[in-house]
Amino acid sequence: MATKKVLGRGLGAFFPEYESEVASSSEEKKKSEKREGIEKNIIAPEERVNVVLNVPVEHIRANPHQPRKEFDEERLEELADSLKKHGLIQPITVRYIGEKRFELISGERRLRAAKLGGMDEIPAYIREADDEQSMAFALIENIQREELNPLEVAMGYKRLLEEFDYTQAEVASRVGKNRTTVTNMLRLLNLPDFIQAALVSGKITTGHARSLITIEDQTVQQKLLNKIIKLGWSVRQVEDVVRELGNSTSKKKPSKTTSKDPFYDEISTRLRRTFSTKVNIKPKAKGGEIKIEYYSEEDLERILAIFDSI
Repeated sequence: MATKKVLGRGLGAFFPEYESEVASSSEEKKKSEKREGIEKNIIAPEERVNVVLNVPVEHIRANPHQPRKEFDEERLEELADSLKKHGLIQPITVRYIGEKRFELISGERRLRAAKLGGMDEIPAYIREADDEQSMAFALIENIQREELNPLEVAMGYKRLLEEFDYTQAEVASRVGKNRTTVTNMLRLLNLPDFIQAALVSGKITTGHARSLITIEDQTVQQKLLNKIIKLGWSVRQVEDVVRELGNSTSKKKPSKTTSKDPFYDEISTRLRRTFSTKVNIKPKAKGGEIKIEYYSEEDLERILAIFDSI
């Protein structure tokens, strides 16, 4: 008994030219139509979206904007076995790119499993999307499914910033996160490789990593990382240790962040009024530093909103 297809319509219903490839004879064509159980309706190219079709896997290329880089081979094997027995319940999402070819938007794990399981075609939801939308859809879906590790999320945010000229506020709006979350995730990319590796492997959490960002000495970072892993320190414990390290450093080295120059004092005063928080200016031989303090994530959001309005 032939296996019944639960989702999708044959591509011949929307792309008549497929018939010459999928049916080598009129007999095979009739069987294909009977199996699909549908009338062959030709739909104009501009209407070939928002439908589910059974698309040959060899006609689907990978999403160049795919934020996910790590795939568990064992879980892929398990999914491939499940697809063989039960078929694919949720279609992947693709966009039509012309010449009977599609580009994956989301569902790369399902597509890989389908190929691994020897499936010839796969149900796919055809969606209209440009490069920007394709990347955003892929990132959003993976975030919603919690399938990306923190660094993959951060890299996805960075690509939206660099490749599409988004602001952090726009990225936050697109992916449904607040501005502070996006900022904190992007800061993870500044961590040394050994901390990033521990984060990706799950040995530490994003909270642990964020606490270690504030330490400039990598030797100290490594020592703390070892203790987190060995002793199972909580994020709060790490924050307390980092705070103590900061306090001890400030006691040993008197602060010189505020210039005694009246010119810089005046600018500091103006900035304090603008941001309603402490602002220190530290001039150097060339240029200098401006230090703006914040006291909570909400306070940081307030300061960022001021920058956005400037």
